[in-house]
Amino acid sequence: MSVKIGEIPYKERIQKGIADDFMRQAVSSAQGRLRNGRLSQAEALGNWEDWRQLGSEIRTHTLENLDYYLQQLSEQVARRGGNVFFAETAEEANEYVKSVIKKKEAKKVVKSKSMVTEEIGLNKALEEVGAEVVESDLGEWILQLDEDPPSHIVAPALHKNKGQIRETFANKKGYDGSDTPEELAAFAREQLRQDFLAADVGVTGCNFAIAESGAITLVTNEGNAEMVTSLPDTVITVMGMERIVPTWEEMEILVSLLTRAAVGQKLTSYITAITGTRLDEEVDGPDEFHLVIVDNGRSKILGTEFQSALHCIRCAACINACPVYRHIGGHAYNSIYPGPIGAVITPLLEGYDDHKELPYASTLCAACSEACPVKIPLHEHLVRHRQIIVERENKAPMAEKLMMKGFAKWSANPSLYNLSANLAKPALRPWTKEGMIENGPGPLKDWTSVRNFYAPEGQSFRAWFKQRQKEGESNDTE
Repeated sequence: MSVKIGEIPYKERIQKGIADDFMRQAVSSAQGRLRNGRLSQAEALGNWEDWRQLGSEIRTHTLENLDYYLQQLSEQVARRGGNVFFAETAEEANEYVKSVIKKKEAKKVVKSKSMVTEEIGLNKALEEVGAEVVESDLGEWILQLDEDPPSHIVAPALHKNKGQIRETFANKKGYDGSDTPEELAAFAREQLRQDFLAADVGVTGCNFAIAESGAITLVTNEGNAEMVTSLPDTVITVMGMERIVPTWEEMEILVSLLTRAAVGQKLTSYITAITGTRLDEEVDGPDEFHLVIVDNGRSKILGTEFQSALHCIRCAACINACPVYRHIGGHAYNSIYPGPIGAVITPLLEGYDDHKELPYASTLCAACSEACPVKIPLHEHLVRHRQIIVERENKAPMAEKLMMKGFAKWSANPSLYNLSANLAKPALRPWTKEGMIENGPGPLKDWTSVRNFYAPEGQSFRAWFKQRQKEGESNDTE
């Protein structure tokens, strides 16, 4: 990947996220709604685990035969008058799209939502050749106006409230209305309609490419993808090389999983299919179609222990279940892909040097793995990342080594364990209030700066259990 979200150190990004009360409340509320919607729709199917298993099998089969399906896809796209370009790097992908823009002498490019174009930094590349680039997804458009990166895969502007959005519209577009969502949305619709009509080129991402037919499918709720693909004479689709399925049947299964896992819907408002250029009898669609298939590090993951990370269908179910994301937000990950999937895939695509902290942004609670509709073992990948990071550096931090050795000796010695347990309560009494430690000393300070810590009880579990046994025996003899 070629785009990073700033250069702020990891701990500063974490603290910034934790200090943003609005963002944390917005994320917590959204996680609750989206999780409940997902569970409701999963329950309605009646056999959600069977669907998850099928989704996993489809993704496994496709990746194990990826070369075959990519070849089939490219042949079908070419048969329908399209042009296919395989880009090994982000730079190659950007150069190809720039060449199309320059050849068309395009002045305005309108885009539908696409994570892979964010990944490769396409907008900046097109602006370098003099093209105005307009994001047409509402959330992405808001962020583009505010020069702010997305913080969520499905809801990119989740970290902004309506007051902030109104201020952005006022400063950048002269908006003078209220901050009611309906009025803000109506203003955005009016502004974007002019961009749709004036666009020379449309650029899209890709949810799933259908190998057998050469069709590109887009899953949206706003209808902007229809405008992007039907009005401009030239359409360019940019897709990650793994975003492919063998046939329409597999696409329907994965879309059913995607919409339920992402937003708790049976289906989204629009499922758009592009199949090459416009035929003579068709009234809309492009005269010229380009498909850019991006590798950008993905082929290095194929055949490795992390291959299942490429199963991802970008539903954000793992993000919506993650307690760490809930507190630090998307920008803390310093990647276009936040949350558990970002913590897994970003080090694979970009390397460990800039992202070795990400695998530690997890409680290893496995909520992400449980939520994933295609059964990616995300928490296991995070553990393996941690192992590799330690092995790669050939040593754990000295403080960590000493701490773990000390813990091993302490926990293996019953006398030391019991002594420390008995001393813990009086030692922590100055920081204890109503059974909780709210501003702990030493190692507890960072923990208690953002959450409470239960104070140790005066009696250990074993002592309590023995006492209950004695009381029981005493009652029996009576």
